[in-house]
Amino acid sequence: MQYSTRKNPVEHGFNDIYPSNQQDLSMNNAHAESNQEPITSPLDLDLLEQIRSQFHHTEHCPYAGKRIYFESAGGSLTLKSVIERTAELGAVPDNEHRNNAASKAMSSVVEEGLENLKLLFGAKSGVVFGGETGTECLFRLVRSAVLASPEGGSILSSSVEHPSTYSATQIWAENTSREWIEVPFDTRSGVVSAADYASCVRPDTRVATVIHTNPVTGVVMDIKAIIDAIRAIAPECYVIVDGIQHAPHGYLDVEAYGADAYVLSLYKVYSKFNNGYAWLSDRMSVIPHDRLIGKPNNVWELGSRDPSALAAITEVVKYLAWLGKQFTQEAGTRDQLHAAGKVMLQHERALISMLLNGNAEHCGLLGMQGVTVVGTTDINQREGVVSFCVENMETANLVELLGDRGIRIHTRSSDIYSGNILRPLGIESVARVSFAHYNTEEEVRTFLENLLEILK
Repeated sequence: MQYSTRKNPVEHGFNDIYPSNQQDLSMNNAHAESNQEPITSPLDLDLLEQIRSQFHHTEHCPYAGKRIYFESAGGSLTLKSVIERTAELGAVPDNEHRNNAASKAMSSVVEEGLENLKLLFGAKSGVVFGGETGTECLFRLVRSAVLASPEGGSILSSSVEHPSTYSATQIWAENTSREWIEVPFDTRSGVVSAADYASCVRPDTRVATVIHTNPVTGVVMDIKAIIDAIRAIAPECYVIVDGIQHAPHGYLDVEAYGADAYVLSLYKVYSKFNNGYAWLSDRMSVIPHDRLIGKPNNVWELGSRDPSALAAITEVVKYLAWLGKQFTQEAGTRDQLHAAGKVMLQHERALISMLLNGNAEHCGLLGMQGVTVVGTTDINQREGVVSFCVENMETANLVELLGDRGIRIHTRSSDIYSGNILRPLGIESVARVSFAHYNTEEEVRTFLENLLEILK
């Protein structure tokens, strides 16, 4: 396998892939002002209380006691309806495709779940299927796309991606003796752009992966522009999108993106830990892949499906539709999901704005001495995550100190999971604060108050 790293010298202005003073560049947004005016949440206190009442453990951890949960990027809070419904169905022993009432009921649950999964993806065409995890789905899709492509050519992945695609593309480039090209990102903003991809893609590029939202920085990529740039040069390239971090923070519209595949993990979308799920375009659904001989060539499911897992999808969609109904008169579920996504995103941006800029009582992260926020301060390019580090303080110690005060966040380190995004920034570790729409402004105020006390 050949390894290449390309850049757009006009876009980045670097002599090498990353600058020698990379840490200084990553910190140039410290103490800057966000370019956003204060944002008002569309969720009033009454509705927010209704939302929080539908989730388990909003304020209390069964093992650690009272706490604020700012760790949704590691796994969202779980809907009570998901636990109730999946427990009910998990006790049923009957499998599908039998001539009895229970088996027929399980088939109905599965079909309803698959239809709701398509609604969640915004899919009018193609197929959906479940896998062990989102990572497993992405590995499987990359492998299948690479093996289905003509020999030779290149495979693209960006260093801003999660290792599920960053690793899979390298492995399968090596396994098939293809050139693997790494698309760099702008270390100032954390963004990989359409221009970055255009500088790397070639007419013989076979497979390209794209991340929708980075799970370390929360920075959102313009995936439609990126995919259009890829298609303009390599129209037959298979484009696979990691949407795992984006899925809980807005609405999905896979038909509009132009990708061949899109993957999410349901445990980050208000469900319990279970499967990852993928949508495939009609074109990609029929490429050679693992399947039982005799099954239709667009079937990707292997083995018996878990009805309770698919019932969890239905419960998630029901909840999102309920939320959307509070903001739209439209009767269609897809319209309601769209409305819910817009509201969730606006509420989270209000929380991020307060976290970055503070309020009348407390300064935000951008105003705290010695604090560096990773990535752009453009709130319109962020979803649910803000990561930062503190000068002369070990991140793990900071996370522990906040945990002792009942605030749960997480350390992301320069390891196999986050190293490809942090190494170019010259940062060993960051403290990650991750929200969802069930979090409150009061929780952000409490976080800022406690962080300021620790920094003193």
